[in-house]
Amino acid sequence: MLKTILLTILAWLPIATFAAADQIGFRDVEINQDDARPLHAVIWYPSDEGSPVEVKGENPAFHGVLAIQNARPSRGEHPLLVFSHGYGGSWRNLSWLASALVERGYVVAAPDHPGTTTFNKDAAQAAKLWERPQDLSRVIDALLSDTAITVDPQRIAAIGHSLGGWTVAALAGARFENARIVQDCQAKTRPRACALAMELGLADPQLQHSLVDPRIKAFVSLDLGLARGFSPQSLATIHIPALVIAAGTDIGDMPAQLESGYLAEYLPEASSTYVTISDATHFSFMQLCKPNAVALIEEETPGDGIVCKDGGSRRREEIHRETAYLVTGFLADALTVNP
Repeated sequence: MLKTILLTILAWLPIATFAAADQIGFRDVEINQDDARPLHAVIWYPSDEGSPVEVKGENPAFHGVLAIQNARPSRGEHPLLVFSHGYGGSWRNLSWLASALVERGYVVAAPDHPGTTTFNKDAAQAAKLWERPQDLSRVIDALLSDTAITVDPQRIAAIGHSLGGWTVAALAGARFENARIVQDCQAKTRPRACALAMELGLADPQLQHSLVDPRIKAFVSLDLGLARGFSPQSLATIHIPALVIAAGTDIGDMPAQLESGYLAEYLPEASSTYVTISDATHFSFMQLCKPNAVALIEEETPGDGIVCKDGGSRRREEIHRETAYLVTGFLADALTVNP
């Protein structure tokens, strides 16, 4: 049977820690390899430097996080996490989680996926959805060859939100089948995904190829989309640890039972955990909104102010705290991180 955990962790509950960082370093990098598409990525990492911090990833609508630009990395090997943002998002969206994880000794790297990022909405790039998992593999390549930041090749995991959750599942071995999306859209069970079918090239046969990266030892999905395009058979063969977190309040036409629930249903019970955060919405996993964020966003793109909406009385900070607690605990076991 499906392993299901329904949790609401109190805001004051302490978060487990592993290898704490004195400070958080931050770098912007450009990745250009062979004939692959150019990538912009950012890296957060532990640092023992005492330079003044500055806010990273902030804009008029969203809060950023504190870090030191180009700080000296701490010595020693660190586990590596690669992050994947959602459709139309950017590396900024999960910066709050990156900060929490770097404080516990992880190196975190996040690219902007061309075509589906705030900074690049090129239609031709967006239609090459299979490139997203490959983006993460290329980021791993870059970090493993980095002589300044030392990462442990045996402790690599991937975390993704929304379309990023689809991306990390594919990276872990989930196989997409075009016919499943066609059937699903005919049944009208997933109108949001159907609306994006042409834009994301969901009929392209290249999506059906294996996108697995065997260096990934665990993955975390945060309210993913397009899950029902994965074949149950491929999900059943993924034996690395998986944490599937669903938003319990549906405001984006992505009901948990049809997305995260589908993924968790077919993953092996022994290696996967499914958690529903009842008062989280799809957008609760994004960064913190400033007090005037809704008005600013609505003025620029009417209807998008929904990204600042959560599903209950708790503040987004508390939902983030619960999520970070779940993720850090999961990774401590999955990657056997030691103090």
